[in-house]
Amino acid sequence: MHIPAYDVTRANAPYKADLHKAALSVLDGGALIMGTHLEQFERNFAHYCGTSYCIGVGNGLDALKLALYAAGVRAGDEVLVPTFTFIATWSAVSLLGAKPVPVDVTSEGLINPDLISAAITPRTRAIVPVHLYGRLADMSAILALAEHFGLVVIEDAAQAHGARRNGQRAGSFGQASAFSFYPTKNLGAFGDGGAICTNDADMAYACYQLRNYGSTVKYYHDSIGWNTRLDDLQAALLDIKLADLDASNIRRTQVAQYYHSFLSCFQELQCPNMGDVDMVWHHFVLLTEKRKYLQESLLNLGVHTGVHYPVAPFDQPCYKNTYNRDQYPQAITLSNTVLSLPMGDYLQDNELQYITSAIRKVCEAQKS
Repeated sequence: MHIPAYDVTRANAPYKADLHKAALSVLDGGALIMGTHLEQFERNFAHYCGTSYCIGVGNGLDALKLALYAAGVRAGDEVLVPTFTFIATWSAVSLLGAKPVPVDVTSEGLINPDLISAAITPRTRAIVPVHLYGRLADMSAILALAEHFGLVVIEDAAQAHGARRNGQRAGSFGQASAFSFYPTKNLGAFGDGGAICTNDADMAYACYQLRNYGSTVKYYHDSIGWNTRLDDLQAALLDIKLADLDASNIRRTQVAQYYHSFLSCFQELQCPNMGDVDMVWHHFVLLTEKRKYLQESLLNLGVHTGVHYPVAPFDQPCYKNTYNRDQYPQAITLSNTVLSLPMGDYLQDNELQYITSAIRKVCEAQKS
């Protein structure tokens, strides 16, 4: 059996007929940029997230960058970021001329609220919590700290479409949030795409301007902006899949529960915490000291896995000699031990049985 870490073709197969109809509707309508399909998706996604506004942009990185800029982050400012995340969280800050200030994470890879206060300086402007792997950061603690110190909170919700805490969706806690619609996300497009969500009318207006050359009226530019717009074709296709997102996330949870029930007994594997019932399982990530052996052995059995992420941002060449890595032990531990199993709502029980049996086989072979 051959099981990819993620299969985009299988993930999109149930929507094929509707996607074709939506694509033809966009092409026949002729409005390919900033048209009615984008407006409809923005309304629907804002409603889904529980926010007043959604601004579609070109990708998740631009969503973070524009949200931070609209919140007032400028060159010379400092922004608190988790030590363990995809590089986009950090590069969005750096591209504005601001400085990413690392805050080490918990064992689940989420920014540790207990370490935030010590990282704040007079130059600190914002906090960017990341909802890693589909699990929400501790927003209650983070928002309380932000209010106390007068900081802006911009959620990086790129991996948390639909995640909730006490009924409130990811992306609706901070002053704004950034989503990615990269094809492998829980809500994935057919190329790059992203969005900013917010309840702040002024921030929304600023983001509408910034994504379109600083303009809301054609040929009149109130600010210097970017060209980063979610096109109508992607918006129409995303709208089709949005209607099924909750059902898709429920199936992902079932996949995670299956993994946990069969793998939690192995001492050499640390399974993720299943107590967060509103997690949406963008990834199911094991921790193992035997990662290389396990990954290579599973590949020989046809099971592909991923590593999210093997190199923490502070260890990346682009930040070389900028940070003291010894200050971030939890991020280093995670980067050395994380292993992502295949995850998708399309996975069948026989495939899950094969994956877990393969893992059991590898673990038992290593003991013998």
